[in-house]
Amino acid sequence: MKFKFKNLKVAIIGLGYVGLPLAVEFGKKFNVIGFDTKKERINELRQHVDSTKEVTSKDLKSVTSIHYTDNKDDLKGLNFYIVTVPTPVDGNKKPDLSALISACETVGAFLCKDSYIVFESTVYPGTTEEVCVPILEEFSKLKFNRDFYCGYSPERINPGDKEHRLTNILKVTSGSTKEAANFIDSVYKEIITAGTYKAESIKIAESAKVIENTQRDINIALMNELAIIFNKLNIPTSKVLKAASTKWNFLPFKPGLVGGHCIGVDPYYLTFKAESLGYQPNVILSGRSINDSMGKYVASELIKKMTRNKIVIRDSNVLILGVTFKENCPDIRNTKVVDVIRELNEFGCEVCIYDPWVMKNEMMSEYDLEVMDSIPDKKYDAAIIATPHQIFIEKGPKFYKSLLTRNGIFFDLKSVFETEYSDMQL
Repeated sequence: MKFKFKNLKVAIIGLGYVGLPLAVEFGKKFNVIGFDTKKERINELRQHVDSTKEVTSKDLKSVTSIHYTDNKDDLKGLNFYIVTVPTPVDGNKKPDLSALISACETVGAFLCKDSYIVFESTVYPGTTEEVCVPILEEFSKLKFNRDFYCGYSPERINPGDKEHRLTNILKVTSGSTKEAANFIDSVYKEIITAGTYKAESIKIAESAKVIENTQRDINIALMNELAIIFNKLNIPTSKVLKAASTKWNFLPFKPGLVGGHCIGVDPYYLTFKAESLGYQPNVILSGRSINDSMGKYVASELIKKMTRNKIVIRDSNVLILGVTFKENCPDIRNTKVVDVIRELNEFGCEVCIYDPWVMKNEMMSEYDLEVMDSIPDKKYDAAIIATPHQIFIEKGPKFYKSLLTRNGIFFDLKSVFETEYSDMQL
């Protein structure tokens, strides 16, 4: 490690929800190359526009030391690379490392001696050293822990959260040697005001990332299972949770659809690694099974209620309010609202989708679903608040009831209103 801290030349590989905030914060301290393979993403950032709404146009304009590019040659001569590419699961719920592998090949081709590569993408324990390092060595012809060093620092970005931001969330760091760990930690301390926690190894940092979201996934799965039970008992789940939460150590999780790039994905990375070692992680997979099935459950419960109200299901009009995976955020990655829509379509319902937060072209490209610019002026047999954006909550339940036919059903999926104002809650 021969270069000095002041000579740091930073590259952020992947400019999505994780990479762009990193590029902006590092850009306040260093010269930064922001690299992404999507030309349209680079073009919008050059125009000071962030379609993810994580960074304001004002901030993008004010940080002038970032060069946004989709040209790989711009990655030459740098010495501190941070990889933030997506790591989803495939159709079989297995880790899809294709973007990560491609990023390693790209970085490896330009890697110089005494460089650092830090990974922030979700991976299973061991990925950095067992998958990424061999690729970096092959493409760079350099030797790991002699010519270059690696680290892992799990991202903790919460899309749409304006309170918990990159700089005020404690950052876990790690490195492939003691010296590398210290240096990587010192670099992150330049931008993280909340401080850092230096993990003892890369594998420990990787493991910490996957269990953070696995823990949340299992707790939400328990709430979903309880909601199913209480619905059968005709007991309002929200009132049960409200009563139980009066105990000081009751965990305030709620039932719902579990989507997004983290909670619905990270547990599969951990179970993949566990199964490769011959261990069947029953609790984790059971939680995943429950949460993955909730879209179909929500749709089937609505169909039952509509049938009891003597609504003809085929060609019935159903309004879906909100299709992003969480409120007040344009993120549609792994949104489970799509499962509800597809199941309702299978029953023959005519589904209309309205979400002012969503990027309509992205929704069409990713899911082949059309999103309306406004709520069509007609009566609906059912209206579901699937994603409780603040703009929906402000209108109040009476507005949604006014959109319904005489026997129509207002389904307040996330229980944002009191039970007496809705016909159904999860």
